[in-house]
Amino acid sequence: MNNALKIDFVSDVVCPWCAIGLAGLNIALERLTPETHVDFTVHPFELNPGMPAAGQEQLEHITEKYGITADQARINREQIRARAAAVGFTMNRNDASRVYNTFDAHRLLAWAKEKNAQATLKLVLLKAYFTDGKNISDRTVLAQLAIQAGLDGAEANEVLASDRFAQEVKEEETLWAQRGISSVPAVIVNDRYLISGGQPPEVFEEQLRAILASDERD
Repeated sequence: MNNALKIDFVSDVVCPWCAIGLAGLNIALERLTPETHVDFTVHPFELNPGMPAAGQEQLEHITEKYGITADQARINREQIRARAAAVGFTMNRNDASRVYNTFDAHRLLAWAKEKNAQATLKLVLLKAYFTDGKNISDRTVLAQLAIQAGLDGAEANEVLASDRFAQEVKEEETLWAQRGISSVPAVIVNDRYLISGGQPPEVFEEQLRAILASDERD
C-alpha cells in the first residue's frame, strides 16, 4: 500500500469548523499505520477579509452575515460546541465574543512554514481564539503566540511589523479560489482528492485509507 499523504489544509483561524475539522483530521491521522508519511501544509483563507482591526461582536456578526435570528445563532453555536467537544477541542464563544481580522495571523503562519512550525502554530492560534478568547489580530498577542509555538518572538515581531508574506498570502488565497475552493475547511489530499468540511475522525480515516489504497492501485 502507498504510505504517503500530501495534505493541504485550506482554512481560516476564526472558522469553527476548521478547528473541528483539524482536530478530527489529526485523530484520523493518528489511527493510520506508523509507516504513513504525512506532508501537511496550512493554506490561507479569509472568511472576513474586510473585518476592521477592532473586530465585531460574535452575535452581531453571525446574524448579519447569515441572516438568521439571535436564537438560531445561539443554537448553532451550541451545536458547534458539542461537535468540538467530541474531538477534544474546547469552544468558549458567547454572544459578546469578538470576530477578528486574520490577515496578520496568516502572514505569521506563512513565516512559520519556513521554520517547520506551521502545524504547531496553527493549533496554538485556534486555541487562543476559540478557547482563550484572544485577539488574534493584535500583533503583540500574535508574537506571544509565536513564542508558545516554539518560535522566536523577536523575529515574529519583525515579521508582523513589516509587510513580509503579505503578497504570498494574497497570492495563495487567489490560487485556491481559482481552484474552486469557496468554503473551508477544504482538505486536499495528494493533489487529487477533496474532503470538505469539519468531518468526524471516522470519515477522515475512511477517506484517507481509501485514498491510500486507490493511489497504490494506480
